[in-house]
Amino acid sequence: MTTIGISEAIDPARRRLLGAAAGAVAAAQLGFAAPANAQAGGTQSVPAVKPGTHPSFGPLKQIDAGVLNVGYAEAGPANGQPVILLHGWPYDIHSFVDVAPVLASAGHRVIVPHIRGYGTTRFLASDTFRTGQPAATGADLVAFMDALKIDKATLAGFDWGARTANIVAALWPERVKAMVSVSGYLIGSQAAGKMPLPPQAEFEWWYQFYFATERGRLGYDKNRREFSKLIWQLASPKWDFDDATFNRSAAAFDNPDHVDIVIHNYRWRLALADGDPKYDPLEKRLAEFPVIAVPTITMEGDANGAPHPDPSAYAKMFSGKYQHRLIKGGIGHNLPQEAPQAFAQAVVDVVAES
Repeated sequence: MTTIGISEAIDPARRRLLGAAAGAVAAAQLGFAAPANAQAGGTQSVPAVKPGTHPSFGPLKQIDAGVLNVGYAEAGPANGQPVILLHGWPYDIHSFVDVAPVLASAGHRVIVPHIRGYGTTRFLASDTFRTGQPAATGADLVAFMDALKIDKATLAGFDWGARTANIVAALWPERVKAMVSVSGYLIGSQAAGKMPLPPQAEFEWWYQFYFATERGRLGYDKNRREFSKLIWQLASPKWDFDDATFNRSAAAFDNPDHVDIVIHNYRWRLALADGDPKYDPLEKRLAEFPVIAVPTITMEGDANGAPHPDPSAYAKMFSGKYQHRLIKGGIGHNLPQEAPQAFAQAVVDVVAES
C-alpha cells in the first residue's frame, strides 16, 4: 500500500485533526471552483452508478511496451481524450470496473492496464530484473503510452497506481493532462524509508516488516489470496465485498512474477534490496520530492484503514490547480471500487479544469 517520504505526512494525530480543513483551504487557494465532495462548477454530472453494477470488462488486449507485454482493458471511443486508470496492491484492474463505463459514456478513451506482476502482464525476457521499485512502474507507464501512441493522458489511480501517476506527472509533465490521486502525494525514497516513524505509524506498516523476512516471502507466496483478503478487510473496514468480488481480482495475483514484484517493492522501500541500476537517475530525481504542476484532484475515503498521509502535509506539493475531496459514507482504501461515481466525477472535473 501507499507510503510517503515526508515524515510529517504520516503523523496519525495530525491526520485525524487536520484532514478535512486542509482540503478545503487548498481548494480555495489553488483554483478549483467546487468545494470538496462536489463537482466542479460548470462540468457535467456523471450518472449514478452503484458499486458492483458491472461484473467484468470485455476481452483484454495485449501490447508490447518497454520490458513488458501489458494486458489491459479498454472502453470508449478510440478518438476520445485518453484516461489511464492505475491500480495498486493487492488489487487489480477490477477496481475500475464501474468507473470505466461511466468515463467511456462521457466520451473518454479509457485504458486500464495490469501493472507488472499482475494479471496477463508478462515480462518479455526471462532475465529482466523483477524490480518493484516505484521508478520502474513509472517508466512502464510511459512505455505503455508510447506503445499506444498516446502523447498525453489524464492519469487516475490509488495506492501503487496513485504513486505511479505522481511519478509520471512529476518527471514527464508533458505527458500528463491532469491527475486524480487517491491519498495525495506519494513519491518517496529509500533514504526517507530508513527513517523511523512514531510507534502507531510503524504498527500500521506491519506487513512491510513481515515482507522484509524470508518467512514473510514464503508466507505471502503460500497464502497470497488469504493475505490479500485480510488487507482488503483492514484497509476498507466498512466495505462489505463478497467472495465473488474478491476472487475476480485475486486471479490477477496468480501471475508468475507477482510475489517477486511485491516483495521487492516493500524491501526496496526500506533499503533492504537494491533497485535496478538503470532506474537510478529517475530515483535520484524522485528523492528530491519534485513538485507536481499538472491540475490535480486528490481524494480520500473517510474510512481508509490503510496508512495514508494527511492532506495538510501534501497540499504544498501541487503547484497547479488543485483540490482535495473527502468522500464520506464509510469509503475505504479502494476508493474507485467503493465509490465509483465520486471517482469518475473527479476525473471528469479535473479534465474540464485542465
